[in-house]
Amino acid sequence: MTTSQALVGRTPETELRSRLLTVLTAIFVTCLLVADITGSKFFKVSLISLGSYTFVTHSVGMLSFPVTFLLTDLINEYFGAKAARRTTYIGLGCAFLAFVLIWIGRLMPIAPESPLPQAAFEQVFAMSNRLYVASLTAYLVGQLCDIAVFGAIKRWTGDRLVWLRATGSTVVSQALDSFLVTFILFQGSPGPDGQVPTLDTILGIAVTGYVLKFVLALGLTPVVYLGRFVIRRKWGLEPAPADG
Repeated sequence: MTTSQALVGRTPETELRSRLLTVLTAIFVTCLLVADITGSKFFKVSLISLGSYTFVTHSVGMLSFPVTFLLTDLINEYFGAKAARRTTYIGLGCAFLAFVLIWIGRLMPIAPESPLPQAAFEQVFAMSNRLYVASLTAYLVGQLCDIAVFGAIKRWTGDRLVWLRATGSTVVSQALDSFLVTFILFQGSPGPDGQVPTLDTILGIAVTGYVLKFVLALGLTPVVYLGRFVIRRKWGLEPAPADG
């Protein structure tokens, strides 16, 4: 089939779906890259205390990362599991490309007139090696889990209980993501004080991070409904049938 024949065969709805998927994928990749690049900074906010854990201590990267799960759910809802997995792999490829480019940037010789000294640049980006391995491993496992759980609940509920598949899939997948990324990142790795975090410390970071992600997942559930409303009202698109 020639390019002109392919274009002739595209309906307005097909073109609209293609544009919407492109926009959602672009936002998805942006949130993923921001999460990876800013992930080496940790914040600590004392909201509530539970035993020896103070909520919340976690990477600032997780502020944008939960949005990727929201977008995965919307893509899964309107384009199916295959499209959601494709978006996941595109994000993985873009994140790996960003890692390679940052690594090359670290190797480039510093110029005397550089406004940012090499030491400062390394202090921020040298953690990228371990952080990228941790975050991308957890990202891939978490996203594929989210897609699978979302699809399973959708096959069970049909077009009903959107909140259940949106929240349920995110709660399960974020648990995997939180514990994987924390253990890979901190296990055997000295902190800024030169001390290797204890298992209790690692678990504390993972648990408090997951609690915050859980709260964010609940808070983002209305956004899934808003996204469905906008997509239906503005573009007249209907959700795709549940697939595997």
